[in-house]
Amino acid sequence: MRNASAIRLVGFDGDDTLWKSEDYYRAAQDEFERMLATYVDLDDVYQRLYAVEKRNLALFGYGVKGMVLSMLEAAFEITDGAIGSDDMHRIVLLGKSLLQHPVEQLPGIRDAVAAIAADHAVVLITKGDLFHQEAKVRDSGLADLFPRIEIVSEKDASTYARVLDEFGLQPHQFAMVGNSLRSDIAPVVALGGWGVHMPYHVTWAHEEEAEPIADGARVRRVLTPAEIPAAIRALGPA
Repeated sequence: MRNASAIRLVGFDGDDTLWKSEDYYRAAQDEFERMLATYVDLDDVYQRLYAVEKRNLALFGYGVKGMVLSMLEAAFEITDGAIGSDDMHRIVLLGKSLLQHPVEQLPGIRDAVAAIAADHAVVLITKGDLFHQEAKVRDSGLADLFPRIEIVSEKDASTYARVLDEFGLQPHQFAMVGNSLRSDIAPVVALGGWGVHMPYHVTWAHEEEAEPIADGARVRRVLTPAEIPAAIRALGPA
């Protein structure tokens, strides 16, 4: 008889957990900085851009389209309106290239998901622009492993609670795997669930703004996908 208190559902983040993502955003930010260097001599372009992105999140949400709109606004502000129309168009093209970047699986992640799916129900929970996330899921080569895929506008406690309610599960029966403490781990632990944190080598500043997790015993940290199945087995009630 299945232990009712055991972990029954494992969620996976998409960007920088299943496939590479932030690398492309960083490359776009580097190009943005080089573009503005022809107008101004600043060493805080990244910070200025992030400040605009952060204040726009409630309006634009996450993803490339919101980033490009914030880039256009930040470019105008940083150059005091001096930026030329050609460079504004270059920013738009930069966004289009981001929407078409290849989707590259993290090495070993397919085997890790398949191993967990052999013993647990699995769900993909990813946030961002609907069209772009749908395309990444489609092109990832991983969609067949997930009977259910959730593309959400925000990953917070209420989002996870809704997903668990639809599965008919309690928080202690759920574990989430992801690279972001803010979006993937902290909200789940706050509900009473479990987390496997697999940091990526580069993380967006917004995802690094996480409060300390109160119950660290509910979290395991891994460095590679191959470690995820053992981390899941180590979680949950004895």
